[in-house]
Amino acid sequence: MRTFSKTVCALALPALFAASQASAEQAYVNVYNWGNSIARDTNANFEKQTGIKVRYSEFDSNDTLQTKLLVGSSGYDVVVPSDSYFGRQLQAGLYRKLDKTKIPNLAKLDPVLMKILAGSDPGNQYGVPINWGTDGIGINRQKVQSILGKDTPLNTWELLFNPKYVSRLAKCGVSLLDSPVDVFGMGLYYLKKNPLSTNPADYQEVLKMLKAIRPYIGQFNTVSYANDLAGGDICMAMGYSGDVNTARLAAQAAKKPYNIQYLIPKEGTVIWFDVMAVPKSAPNADAAMKWINHVISEKEAAALSNETYYPTVVPGSKKLLNKEVLEDPTVYPAAAEMNTMFTVHALPPEIMRLETRLWQEFKTR
Repeated sequence: MRTFSKTVCALALPALFAASQASAEQAYVNVYNWGNSIARDTNANFEKQTGIKVRYSEFDSNDTLQTKLLVGSSGYDVVVPSDSYFGRQLQAGLYRKLDKTKIPNLAKLDPVLMKILAGSDPGNQYGVPINWGTDGIGINRQKVQSILGKDTPLNTWELLFNPKYVSRLAKCGVSLLDSPVDVFGMGLYYLKKNPLSTNPADYQEVLKMLKAIRPYIGQFNTVSYANDLAGGDICMAMGYSGDVNTARLAAQAAKKPYNIQYLIPKEGTVIWFDVMAVPKSAPNADAAMKWINHVISEKEAAALSNETYYPTVVPGSKKLLNKEVLEDPTVYPAAAEMNTMFTVHALPPEIMRLETRLWQEFKTR
């Protein structure tokens, strides 16, 4: 997921929060989430309504979160992995089952999205979506067109994966997500292979394609690429829908002389979810259930979507959405575009290890 204007507070919360559990259980909830993934007043509203203090910190990648979870007693009560990582972590037994009696707002969640998420979490017993989005291409339209020409199609993965185009854009700055799951999955799809392939040879083909564009990638970034795009430091980025749209708004607010645009490639792309889950070692599980229930209330779900430009997971909150969010086709893609999209679930451990090894080989040239 997404990281615009991120202040990464990878705080070590371990035994510090576990201490005095009896009193802390009612007094605190320790949340570890992506940046740009909560509305500005959500935690304050929760504290006012419940009297429970929110200790909130942010991470910059799924791997950062996973490392903390694998340590054991992380001290967190709610964590928010992306769905592809959530599935693997669930298989590893890292989460506790939700107490649905304490999360009545579960009934308000989109049943279509819940059915998709059930592919990783049968029966939706462990995870609750907080938002969803797509991978795509963010561009500085003026800079890109000045280099490639106004007649060059822009809504295509060719801009990124074909050396013919990306080599020319290298001069104004190209950023790639620092996420092997996203990049290899999208590379497989671009090569017309199964994005959930378990064939090692397919991943070698993607690596070959990626090595051809490696000289033109200026940065690997899931943290500040949207800031760089808004500030004019790069002209193209593989990024997440909400991040790029937030960059567009930031550039407009700063009265920049260019337009930032989020493009959903015509070939198709991935739909992902970020999922709220409660670690098995959570010291304040009851407070965790209350916080999750609060976040998926219609009011808070709408506030999140209005501020981050990620689609809401609560259909009833759409009546509270700003018109520019609800009618933005990059936030809520048209049916024809949705039909070209796919979701990613947990891959076998041996494929994940291969993907990680090939990713390091690609990055280090």
